Amino acid sequence: MRSVLAWTALPFLTLVFGSLVLVAALLGVRRGGRGESIYDFAFRNWSRGLLWASGVSVQLHGTGHLQGGSRILVGNHVSRFDVLALAACVNRISFVAKAELSRIPFFGRAAGAIGTVYVERQKSRLGVASLQQAADQIGVGTSVVMFAEGGRSSSYELRPFKKGPFVLAITAGVPVVPTIIHGTLHIHPKGDWRVRSGHVDIHFLEPVPVAGLTYDDRDRLAATVRERMEAFLHLHYAI
Repeated sequence: MRSVLAWTALPFLTLVFGSLVLVAALLGVRRGGRGESIYDFAFRNWSRGLLWASGVSVQLHGTGHLQGGSRILVGNHVSRFDVLALAACVNRISFVAKAELSRIPFFGRAAGAIGTVYVERQKSRLGVASLQQAADQIGVGTSVVMFAEGGRSSSYELRPFKKGPFVLAITAGVPVVPTIIHGTLHIHPKGDWRVRSGHVDIHFLEPVPVAGLTYDDRDRLAATVRERMEAFLHLHYAI
């Protein structure tokens, strides 16, 4: 039943909120500023609608680590619901996503309008153009979410990290917030069309500063973030 409701809600909510952001983009409405933009409103409520239809609740932990300006949120990735859970509960965020999504009719353009940065999966790191787009999001006060493993995993065990998120953090001069998402694997795992109700916990760990770091420090930064995430998963979830 949940699967039917979730998949029925998806095209309806996408049409409603996608149309809203595309019209706003055509009218020249910009993102940024102090208040919430129409793009933030649409993304958050699109995500909340899908979570409601799917019977999914979300609890945030460590939100104080998001205070003080833009951040790079580096998270683990096991489900499409990772994106929904974050977007429904965290204000003013953009995602870096695989370029294939940009080619989905209507959806791709709408996602681009809300600030999604598309990257070719075959590339081992962010291209110059994508890096600049992500930096532009940070420039208007938005935090950027990146899944450093490069794609969805079939378990909560962390795979090797790509270097793109850490190059971006050093280039933009903003801290990295290691982010643990737990519960979405049960709700909608990779390769399964079914959607199950459930609860999601999102943990924002202590930010890792990048002040004084250069491009040559990207591997060390990636290792530090990964070690903190692995330690948390082992301590709290025995993974």
